[in-house]
Amino acid sequence: MAAADELAFHEFEEASDLLAETPDAATTSGSNQLTPQGHVAVAVDSGGSYGAEEEVEESDRTAVLDRIRGSLLPRPGHNFVRHHLRNRPDLYGPFWICATLAFVLAVTGNLTLVLAQRRDPSIHYSPQFHKVTVAGVTIYCYVWLVPLALWAFLRWRKGVRERMGPYTFLETVCVYGYSLFVFIPTVVLWLIPVPWLQWLFGGLALALSAASLVFTLWPVVREDTRAVAAVLLSTVVLLHALLAVGCKFYFFQPLPLAHPAPPTQAASLSPDLPPPPTSRAHTT
Repeated sequence: MAAADELAFHEFEEASDLLAETPDAATTSGSNQLTPQGHVAVAVDSGGSYGAEEEVEESDRTAVLDRIRGSLLPRPGHNFVRHHLRNRPDLYGPFWICATLAFVLAVTGNLTLVLAQRRDPSIHYSPQFHKVTVAGVTIYCYVWLVPLALWAFLRWRKGVRERMGPYTFLETVCVYGYSLFVFIPTVVLWLIPVPWLQWLFGGLALALSAASLVFTLWPVVREDTRAVAAVLLSTVVLLHALLAVGCKFYFFQPLPLAHPAPPTQAASLSPDLPPPPTSRAHTT
């Protein structure tokens, strides 16, 4: 009996030493016993959801960059809504494009006046912070109100022409928002103090932006009458041109020159000149 107890004690000590050397042995063997044959145990990582969120954010950034490139390179037959939005309009891109354009407009407009003052000290300059508000209100109203009116008009024409299939309101806002991206680098180039070069850059930006709108709207309005399609597209281009030209004249016009005070007359005349004749009263 004593020999059996001693043998059991030695076996317990050996098992304890083995467990101390390989603490994962029991867990591994236990998991192997509990896992049925033909099945694979999959460990779930707690950071899996975080990795999925990163992939979604990366996909969204890629989509935004692709839409920006699509707005910068319009071409006939390449529909911006069908090829880039793909029934997934977003407000992230248009919101930040409008905010960036408003900020850049206000900053470059003030920088233009600062540079003009350095060239001509007679120009009086003071910071015009209200231009940020003016630019923001103008651009955001344009990007929301004009698409709203366009969407409502196309919905009304859909009842007249059943074959027309207008875009949704968010898709129209998306098209207008991304079409303004080309004006951000153009506004920076307007800092070059060469008028004809400024108008050249502005004309190229307006042509690209308006072409993006026309090529996108043409598949919708071509089913309507020629007169309605021509008037609608002309109105879209005209409003776009008014926005560009209005921003050019408002934010990039130098302040008026300060009128110098008229020179004061000399208190005394030159000694070389004869004194002016004085009139004498004639007495009778």
